[in-house]
Formats: sequence, structure tokens, C-alpha cells
Amino acid sequence: MKSITNKTVSMKPIYLILPAFLLMALGACNNSGIKPKEGSDSQKAMADSLQDQVIAGHDAGMAKTRLISRAKKEAERLIDSINKLPAKAREAAKPYKIKLDSLISHLDNASLAMDKWMEEFNFDSAKNNLEQRIKYLTEEKIKVGKVKEAILGSLQKADSVIKSKF
Repeated sequence: MKSITNKTVSMKPIYLILPAFLLMALGACNNSGIKPKEGSDSQKAMADSLQDQVIAGHDAGMAKTRLISRAKKEAERLIDSINKLPAKAREAAKPYKIKLDSLISHLDNASLAMDKWMEEFNFDSAKNNLEQRIKYLTEEKIKVGKVKEAILGSLQKADSVIKSKF
């Protein structure tokens, strides 16, 4: 019986060493081939932040598009009213009508800029390449910022022109 006990005792270290060895080997396998790039977490965070900023710019511009439509209708209504005036009054209102025509052009351009940006924007662009995605989203942030400013600027102009007297 002693020989059985000795074999069991001598097997215990192998049972303790084998699982430890397997855990180390598995740990080494998991870490060796899949080492994250330097800064990939910060690049991912930057891409996410830029994406949020682009979407926020879009949302801010889109929220004002109804106002563009209303301002355009009001400008067109004023032009129609001017066109119904007697000849002398129409002539006197000509500079104001020119401002209204310019306003309509600005409002149309701002609306078209948003439409064009939305058609061209690719939400999934370079999803698998963070460096390219950051570059793309940085450019799109600038573009959508310009679109938003065009919308806000045209609305500010509408406010000014429509409220002015001729």
C-alpha cells in the first residue's frame, strides 16, 4: 500500500503544475497576437466625439429648416404684395424687392447645402480605420458647421430683411 500512496503523492505536484502551466500558456496566447495599437482607445474616443459633434451640427441645422421654409414663404408673400402695388409704389419698393429676392436665394442655398451634405455624408465611412475615420469626421465637422452657419445666417438675414421697412 505504500507504493500506491507514494505514486499518489508524487502525482499531486503534476496536477498542480499542469493547470498553472496551461493558464500561463493560454494567457500568453491571448496577449501575443492581439496587442492593441498605441493610442487606439484615445483614437476611438476621438472618433466617437467627432461623430457626436457632426451629428449635433446636423441636428442644430435641421432644427431650423422649418424656419427657412417659413421665412421663404413670407419673403415670397411680400414680393407678391409689392407686385400688386401701383406702378409708382412698386418702383419705390424696388430696392426692398431686390433684398427679398436675395434673401430667398440665401435661404434656398442654405437649404440646398444641408440637403447636399446629408446626401454626401457617409455615417459608416472608414469604420475599420480609426485614423482615416478621424480625418473624415474632422472634415465633416467643418462642412456641417458651415452648413449650420449658412442656415443660421440666412435666418438672421431673413429676420432683418423681413422686419425692415422699404
